[in-house]
Amino acid sequence: MRKKQLAEEVILRLKKEYPDSVCTLDTSHAWQLLVSVRLAAQCTDKRVNETVPELFEKYPSPEALASADLSDIERIVRPCGLFKTKAKDIKACMSMLVTKFGGRVPDTMEELLSLPGVGRKSANLILGDIFGKESYVCDTHCIRLSGRIGLSDGSKDPLLVEMQLRKIVPPEESGALCHRLVDHGRAVCKAQGPMCEGCVLADICKKKIR
Repeated sequence: MRKKQLAEEVILRLKKEYPDSVCTLDTSHAWQLLVSVRLAAQCTDKRVNETVPELFEKYPSPEALASADLSDIERIVRPCGLFKTKAKDIKACMSMLVTKFGGRVPDTMEELLSLPGVGRKSANLILGDIFGKESYVCDTHCIRLSGRIGLSDGSKDPLLVEMQLRKIVPPEESGALCHRLVDHGRAVCKAQGPMCEGCVLADICKKKIR
């Protein structure tokens, strides 16, 4: 089975298995997703979701957060780890959002990457979830499962995996597929013990049928 055919079959099966896959970060606005995804680095989405309500209630806009005292941001986001770096990036990101983009989250990869603390994974998430554009969120689940299934060559480099997925995954399916790979990685294809028995991809998974 060629990789494009494999991708089509993986998309079809995971769509049936996880029809409602979405980002598990709880946000109401694009700028809030920018903040939450920065906090999610080396931290669980659950912990981020428990932390941000206080932050967003106290600072309900990019302008408010940009003007916030850095030490107060640090205090609030401390449970998410690496709080000094994350707080600094969040404040700087919101400041640039206000001064350069009028408080609106930009909708291009180049502009998103110009924001402090925003990498390709975060930018792809914003492009897909907020603007409905082609997006490849290559987090640990996506990278691991792509290699295991055979969608990528097994590289651990997020950019290389993204480029390989771009060649075989239809743009309109890209964002949803990445969310479904996360769900499948958490529920079935676990790093510490893949549950191959009963997996909907078992008969086409490169690792399984090798």
